Amino acid sequence: MTTTAARALAALVLVTAAAAAAAVADDGAALVEIKKSFRNVGNVLYDWAGDDYCSWRGVLCDNVTFAVAALNLSGLNLEGEISPAVGSLKSLVSIDLKSNGLSGQIPDEIGDCSSLRTLDFSFNNLDGDIPFSISKLKHLENLILKNNQLIGAIPSTLSQLPNLKILDLAQNKLTGEIPRLIYWNEVLQYLGLRGNHLEGSLSPDMCQLTGLWYFDVKNNSLTGAIPDTIGNCTSFQVLDLSYNRFTGPIPFNIGFLQVATLSLQGNKFTGPIPSVIGLMQALAVLDLSYNQLSGPIPSILGNLTYTEKLYMQGNRLTGSIPPELGNMSTLHYLELNDNQLTGSIPPELGRLTGLFDLNLANNHLEGPIPDNLSSCVNLNSFNAYGNKLNGTIPRSLRKLESMTYLNLSSNFISGSIPIELSRINNLDTLDLSCNMMTGPIPSSIGNLEHLLRLNLSKNDLVGFIPAEFGNLRSVMEIDLSYNHLGGLIPQELGMLQNLMLLNVSYNNLAGAVPTDNNFTRFSHDSFLGNPGLCGYWLGSSCRSTGHRDKPPISKAAIIGVAVGGLVILLMILVAVCRPHHPPAFKDATVSKPVSNGPPKLVILHMNMALHVFDDIMRMTENLSEKYIIGYGASSTVYKCVLKNCKPVAIKKLYAHYPQSLKEFETELETVGSIKHRNLVSLQGYSLSPVGNLLFYDYMESGSLWDVLHEGSSKKNKLDWVTRLRIALGAAQGLAYLHHDCSPRIIHRDVKSKNILLDKDYEAHLTDFGIAKSLCVSKTHTSTYVMGTIGYIDPEYARTSRLNEKSDVYSYGIVLLELLTGKKPVDNECNLHHLILSKTASNEVMETVDPDVGDTCKDLGEVKKLFQLALLCTKRQPSDRPTMHEVVRVLDCLVNPEPPPQPQQQQQKAHAHHQLPPQPSPPAYVDEYVSLRGTGALSCANSSSTSDAELFLKFGEAISQNMV
Repeated sequence: MTTTAARALAALVLVTAAAAAAAVADDGAALVEIKKSFRNVGNVLYDWAGDDYCSWRGVLCDNVTFAVAALNLSGLNLEGEISPAVGSLKSLVSIDLKSNGLSGQIPDEIGDCSSLRTLDFSFNNLDGDIPFSISKLKHLENLILKNNQLIGAIPSTLSQLPNLKILDLAQNKLTGEIPRLIYWNEVLQYLGLRGNHLEGSLSPDMCQLTGLWYFDVKNNSLTGAIPDTIGNCTSFQVLDLSYNRFTGPIPFNIGFLQVATLSLQGNKFTGPIPSVIGLMQALAVLDLSYNQLSGPIPSILGNLTYTEKLYMQGNRLTGSIPPELGNMSTLHYLELNDNQLTGSIPPELGRLTGLFDLNLANNHLEGPIPDNLSSCVNLNSFNAYGNKLNGTIPRSLRKLESMTYLNLSSNFISGSIPIELSRINNLDTLDLSCNMMTGPIPSSIGNLEHLLRLNLSKNDLVGFIPAEFGNLRSVMEIDLSYNHLGGLIPQELGMLQNLMLLNVSYNNLAGAVPTDNNFTRFSHDSFLGNPGLCGYWLGSSCRSTGHRDKPPISKAAIIGVAVGGLVILLMILVAVCRPHHPPAFKDATVSKPVSNGPPKLVILHMNMALHVFDDIMRMTENLSEKYIIGYGASSTVYKCVLKNCKPVAIKKLYAHYPQSLKEFETELETVGSIKHRNLVSLQGYSLSPVGNLLFYDYMESGSLWDVLHEGSSKKNKLDWVTRLRIALGAAQGLAYLHHDCSPRIIHRDVKSKNILLDKDYEAHLTDFGIAKSLCVSKTHTSTYVMGTIGYIDPEYARTSRLNEKSDVYSYGIVLLELLTGKKPVDNECNLHHLILSKTASNEVMETVDPDVGDTCKDLGEVKKLFQLALLCTKRQPSDRPTMHEVVRVLDCLVNPEPPPQPQQQQQKAHAHHQLPPQPSPPAYVDEYVSLRGTGALSCANSSSTSDAELFLKFGEAISQNMV
């Protein structure tokens, strides 16, 4: 028996060893197959060779069996797909492929990894459904698939994973309802479902998960009320229901929770704030913002002594600010803006020594600013915009040395600007506009070396513009308009290299507008309303009117003048009688091109100084094909690097193109005379037998079309903020053509190919060859039908008549491109029609470009941009906004500040400035529902709808009657 047993044991050992050896061989082969499914792995998986796969990068083997136990290839920028061979790794306990560029579907074979406990495929581009085979992984504890492109429903079979503790499916495209069976998983601790398209309501069973501490369904389409059973979710530490469509009151039972974070932001909750929330002592973050809550702020909230962030903005709260809030000793953020609060600012807020951000904007607060707010020594931002505050600015604010943002605009504050404000050295924004402030501007404000934006407009300030403003090396915007300032414009302002906006209009300034030191970058609107000013911008030359100590004019001088005049007259007569030849180019005005003369290069920009035509031909090898960077409907575009190493783009107009001469003349008349930061600058031009050539600024990042649609790697840089800034830049350029050029200009071919991006991805509008002047005297401008399929205004196609609203329509299509990443027309599918149909079915957010969803912190902004795009593309031109109004909307999204109150703005305009009455708003503003609290707008000297009227009715109801 002993011998027999020994033989049996030996046989078992041999069989086990053979099986282990076979398993080891299978694991090595599986890893090789997995590598084959990846692309461009030479640099990161260079050591995946040979037989010792346990030493390969990212591979961890069992010490006994040498089977693969863990595979960690996270963050290696891998591309390709996940091989089905992964299912052959039977002993795999953990697989981590997060933060790569993997695409395709999750293979069903993943369900064969029967030992798997952790599966992390997050932050890739995986698509398709979540495979049902995952439910076979009975040992699985962590399933992390967030930030992919997964679609379909959440498999209800996931409830069959008895050991699942973490389920994170956030930031995908999952649809359907949350499976109720999920709530019966006894060990589930973490449920992350934010950023999907989930529907339905919250199940009363959600509190069956006695171990669940993290519940996040933010940014979905969930509806209904919060279940009354919510008070039973005693294990919750984080409850985030924000940005859904929940309705009804906040249930009283929510006060029984012991959560650290409670976020109900961006829903449609109504009724009062339950006082019982004041008993939730564990709260660190309470966010009730952007709902429809009403009634007073419960004073019992002052008991929340551990709360660091209190957000209640964007509701309908009334009454006064409870002084008890001053007891919240650990509070860092207090946001109460955009409500209907009354009374004064409680002095007790001065006890919040840790307060970092205080926003009380756009309420009905009255009285002075409490002096003891200066005790909030850590205060970084104070916004009291759009209230009824009066009195003077407390000089004690100088103690707030950490403050970077101070906005007291649109109030009734009086007195002088305290010199003490200039001692807040970290200020980057100082906005005191629309008040009743008097006296001079303290010259010491020039010491604020970090200042980016200074707005003192619409006050009663007197004196001079301090020359010390020349020390504001970082400043980007200075607005001193609508005051009573006198004297000269300091030359020092021209030394501010970052200054993009200077507005000194409607003062009592005198003398010449400086022409040097970069003053040419400022719009002529910046200097209007100063009768004593003269210069190029204002169309009036500066002639000396003084007559003191004039020497008498001698007879000889008189005779000399007479003789000189006679000679000039004779020269004019000779010139008139001589045969006419094409005049030389001057001031960007072009006559017929010379066909037989030598090539002529006309320089409009210093970048091209010292260049002649032959230089250009030599540098481009006679416009060789290898220098071509693009083609247009009427031109080929080349790149040329000048002698100073700066590149320019050369547009060669097609000689055979029937309208090339008209296009050439129109471009030179418009582009050559227009300078704006969002318009491509014309640097020079040439009349040549080789062809008509235009020389433009070169834009390093190409066109928006290329980045969006041509598979460019640059699209990775198009995050949400960048797209917003591109939209704003293009809108500013187009608004300048429509409203600030004289005569006004219609672009006629607004499209993503005509929006060029510089190295910083700032937008520049190009191709004005199809622009048309609105001045009837310009009879030689282009009149032929132009435009691009997908962008053409349907009304233009029907009537053949153009106006600025045709450009607005085309711009709206560009917005849809930015939002969706789709082409205007693709495989006979019209993008505009697609969006209209999705809007009608309340599915428009399904069309959002995944790169937008991944990088946008507030999808409410995406909805607002969709609404703006649909307003721009209204069928009736009169229903579309102007480009000035579009700019103001976008500026609010890019640079959010609260909007002004309509009644208050009208009172100030009448009381302080007696401005001409604003026209009544056009019909389309009725579709602006409630876009308030996103930012103050400033569009100097616009005669269109006022900011308050524009925003009073603008909101997020994108599914409401858009067609």
